[in-house]
Amino acid sequence: MNWPVKKIGEVCIVERGSSPRPIDKYITDDPNGINWIKIGDTDESMYITSTAQKIISEGMKKSRYVKAGDFLLSNSMSFGRPYILKIDGCIHDGWLLLRDKNEVFDKKFLYYYISSPTTYEKLRQLAVGGVVNNLNSELVRNVEVPIPSFEEQRAVSDKLDCISGLIHKRNQQLTKMDELVKSRFVELFGALDANP
Repeated sequence: MNWPVKKIGEVCIVERGSSPRPIDKYITDDPNGINWIKIGDTDESMYITSTAQKIISEGMKKSRYVKAGDFLLSNSMSFGRPYILKIDGCIHDGWLLLRDKNEVFDKKFLYYYISSPTTYEKLRQLAVGGVVNNLNSELVRNVEVPIPSFEEQRAVSDKLDCISGLIHKRNQQLTKMDELVKSRFVELFGALDANP
């Protein structure tokens, strides 16, 4: 495809998260506190929808505030994993923020592009560190990304949604088949044990 290509830093704000320290001083049980977004708040979904912890407003001044619709990219440990925010909150330095300031991307198109094996490999090669790979803002800013028209992006993400849905259903079927096989084995071995 002959899509124009730009560096992520040309179309997105890329900034590293920051933690107020010591963090325990800023954690609150107040339900009106500010969402404190951690890696542990993620699952297999492309979205982050809630947090286990919140911080007080003073902590926000020493952190990076993010908004629903922003992208987060894990920058250490399970590095290179993207998420789309459905909530506002603050992020620590284990995250990079990608804010599509001019709404160039269909959110799911950018998610699928960043989470593709090809892009992951680019990020892995750029990652620095010994035992733990780390990404920094400048490296991510220099990653190239195709920018098809918004309509093309939407068409691509719709197709990938369908494929992801099929994969999810197939995985559920395989899990149920595995459970069925295990239960049949238990029944058979139980019957054999009862009649030596």
